[in-house]
Amino acid sequence: MANYRILVVEDDRPIAELLKYRLIKEGYDVEIAETGSKALRLTGEWEPNLMLLDWRLPDISGLDVCQQVTQSNRIPIIMVTARNMVEDKVLGLEAGADDYITKPFDVREVVARIKATFRRLETAESAPASGGDVQLEFAGLNVAVSTMTVYKNGRAVELTPLEYQLLMYFYENRNKALTRETILHAVWGYEYFGNTRTVDIHVLRLRKKLDLEEKIRTIFKIGYIFDAEAAQGA
Repeated sequence: MANYRILVVEDDRPIAELLKYRLIKEGYDVEIAETGSKALRLTGEWEPNLMLLDWRLPDISGLDVCQQVTQSNRIPIIMVTARNMVEDKVLGLEAGADDYITKPFDVREVVARIKATFRRLETAESAPASGGDVQLEFAGLNVAVSTMTVYKNGRAVELTPLEYQLLMYFYENRNKALTRETILHAVWGYEYFGNTRTVDIHVLRLRKKLDLEEKIRTIFKIGYIFDAEAAQGA
């Protein structure tokens, strides 16, 4: 396909230009939006394939931009911000962001996460259609694999693609101790850059959405384990 288009939403011009320069070198088409209103306009006019989004903007907050974009578009959003509290990261993910990078950042990490995001998109688009709707039943859930739909008590639970992939990775590796680094590499698709907090936040949201607090257990100083005793039908 044509080059991927990336919209950099950042009011700090040196940071925006640094990102644009590096991403163009990587072969992407890049536009910069210094304000939230411009970001919303370019999302409709330019139709980017991915958005790098700063939280603090001069007009509309990045959080509001994220919420508005995800209401009508399903483009990946990676928030890039100086806000580093866990609560802020949870808010960003709840607003629809797929990932979260804290300033100051290593530009190599930004590039790695972008590449991993596009690899996930390409894998999903090229996946062959299932010959039948495989149904999985485990931990009180029903999963329709061909549509990637998860049901809890007969009701569909809305998961992001990343949350679904994380759930299935736990299911496929049930009863195994998994480090955060291993999960990050397997599900997000990039190497460990010194911060695995994004794994913790997604696990927290997955537990909450699907009532899996007792089934996805934390292993102190290691990572997580999915309780095979709860995986009925496995």
